[in-house]
Amino acid sequence: MHPRLQSAEVTEHPLRERLNNEFHARPPVPLSGPSLVSHLVFKHSRPDGEAARENLARLCQAHVCQSVEQSDSHLTLDAGSFRLRWELHTEFSSYTFFRPLTAGEQLHPDATAFDPVLPDWLAAVPGRLMVATHVEMRPATELTPESVLATLSPSGRTMVAAQVADGAAWVFSDFKIDNGFSRFLVLDVSLTQRQAGRTVQRLAEIETYRMMSLLGLPVAKEVGGWLYRAEKELAELMERIGSVASPEDERAILASLSRLASQVEHSVARTTFRFGAARAYHALVMQRIDELRETRISGLPTFHEFMQRRLLPAMNTCEAMSRRQDDLSGRVARNSQLLRARVEIELERQNQELLEQMNRRARLQLRLQQTVEGLSVVVLTYYGSQLVQYLAKGSKDLHHLNPDIVTAVSIPVIAGLVFWATRRVHRKLAAEDGAAH
Repeated sequence: MHPRLQSAEVTEHPLRERLNNEFHARPPVPLSGPSLVSHLVFKHSRPDGEAARENLARLCQAHVCQSVEQSDSHLTLDAGSFRLRWELHTEFSSYTFFRPLTAGEQLHPDATAFDPVLPDWLAAVPGRLMVATHVEMRPATELTPESVLATLSPSGRTMVAAQVADGAAWVFSDFKIDNGFSRFLVLDVSLTQRQAGRTVQRLAEIETYRMMSLLGLPVAKEVGGWLYRAEKELAELMERIGSVASPEDERAILASLSRLASQVEHSVARTTFRFGAARAYHALVMQRIDELRETRISGLPTFHEFMQRRLLPAMNTCEAMSRRQDDLSGRVARNSQLLRARVEIELERQNQELLEQMNRRARLQLRLQQTVEGLSVVVLTYYGSQLVQYLAKGSKDLHHLNPDIVTAVSIPVIAGLVFWATRRVHRKLAAEDGAAH
């Protein structure tokens, strides 16, 4: 940090240097003269930079390597006879080998830029090979564009070609895999070393991102078949909703809709990353093509036209399947809500009927209780009068009172007291109930 900033005790963000280095990372490798570039891409399930770095260390054990630049996610090594650039990405890692060629050197069909590398080292690279491409760069004075155009047959392979970098180079490719590699031919007219490096890097990235974006197509085709069945099942469930005859039928349909919604959400969760990655990779392909600054060669399609005709339909398929999934998810959710509302309304109606039945039972119980209370007054009066009669009989010799008359007089008094006590209990319970509410 600058001394003035240190003296001011300015606190530096811990990621400042790392983010700035990332901004300047992965510059193109300058190229001069004829060169052969072999670009390999290995797809892995998760980033494994440690295993890749250990494998790169084993490569340097067999060759005298000089580190040109390195960071957490990329590394450039100079082994004398070739130069290697390694990059670690989210889904894949790339290995780009650069080998200079002598003027007029004829390449064997099996020649690669990594011929000095042992097969055992390649076998230990983490992941599975996804992309393998050669970029052969020749001066236009050694191999003229006219001689290349003269070898093209109207009935042969579809060749894609364009002048790039404002006419500073010619690029040819058919994007077909031949002997395990796709191939680009770059004819250098007036490229600077940096321009040549950027051009080769863009071509390698176009091929990489083209193949990575196409990973979404098999998923889209698989999802398309499942979506057809799911949409058909949803239509059948909607027809059943219109003809339901009982709450049990509605609950059965709701259970089927819930199961279908679960399957749709599982499919969305399983494919969201793949379709999103396909869109991102396709955007990178088109961006790299725009950076080439193409000029049309008469009679041949440009790289932009070729991708629009061959790659764009596949990306549109992925996009259509993604939209269909989202649309199906929304339709299932809406229909589930509608059916759930119907079920809830039916349950509320049943609950209302149940409450009415409970109210009728409560009123009946109240009437029975009132009847029982009336009978209890009579019973208590009877037992009370009997007690009075026993008392009167026992004390008639003391007071000379007629027990029958005493009993008769006590009956209305006892009945009144029992009735008054019952009413008082009722009022007290009613007051407590009112205070509780």
